[in-house]
Amino acid sequence: MRSIAAALGRSPSTISREIRRNGGVEAYRASHADQAAWDRAQRPKLCKLRRNRVLARLVASKLRLEWAPEQIAGWLKRTYPDDEACQVSHETIYRSLFIQTRGALKKELLAHLRRTRGTRRSRHYTQKTSTHGRIMDAVSISERPAAVEDRAVPGHWEGDLLFGSKNSQIATLVERQSRYLMLTKVARKDPETVVDALIKHAKKLPHELYKSLTWDRGTEMRGHKRFTLATHIQVYLCDPRSPWQRGSNENTNGLVRQYLPKGIDLSTYSQAQLNAIAARINERPRKTLDFETPAERFHEAVASTG
Repeated sequence: MRSIAAALGRSPSTISREIRRNGGVEAYRASHADQAAWDRAQRPKLCKLRRNRVLARLVASKLRLEWAPEQIAGWLKRTYPDDEACQVSHETIYRSLFIQTRGALKKELLAHLRRTRGTRRSRHYTQKTSTHGRIMDAVSISERPAAVEDRAVPGHWEGDLLFGSKNSQIATLVERQSRYLMLTKVARKDPETVVDALIKHAKKLPHELYKSLTWDRGTEMRGHKRFTLATHIQVYLCDPRSPWQRGSNENTNGLVRQYLPKGIDLSTYSQAQLNAIAARINERPRKTLDFETPAERFHEAVASTG
């Protein structure tokens, strides 16, 4: 092989792959290898979803549930680990959606993809006012225990207000270990109303599954001490203009916006409707959870508490 490579001006590994690809040392035939190379080079090729209509229908059904292509690809690999015919990459799904000449997935499925904002924003961007951060007796996130930081145990939450039109808002709360989401109606954004809503929500969970809450320094949390006295749940406040310190909550807010886009009146949604939206998101597999769902992880935590 080294002699052939030297004569052709190629790497020995190139010659080795060529022979191995076409029958090995004992069975290699130049004419057959040449024809196979021409066959492999033919374009256009039918994409995998066009060739495998059963797989295409399965992918389409998950897209209709608002699963992202990467979630679908990861779930397929986890569900059918030994069957490559039932696996497809997320790039193939995206190309099948955006290049309609492939004829694999209907264009209407594009409407189920998560939408992204049209322009990028600075990481220092904030929608809060100039009074953002002025909270008395705040316990800084820097004082949060290591067990919260490394997500070693369940029961530590991140929260925020999600705003809509007509001065409407809801509270979004995400459990750090499982990424489990809960949505709560909030009538107004004043500190008293927000804290009352959070206290009511906290009583729905056993204390073992609600030990701390990390929030940003929005003025709605000026009543954090009253919340802690009523629930025995410690509140940690992020540094000003540092939304990445609540990364799980920020990322999940992006998922919520797929169902509750900016500019709509959030006050028209009932708590039951918000619960249904949260359930839909909690039943979607997550890459960060090895494509398990937040619901699966959270229910494991519930079971472990007895």
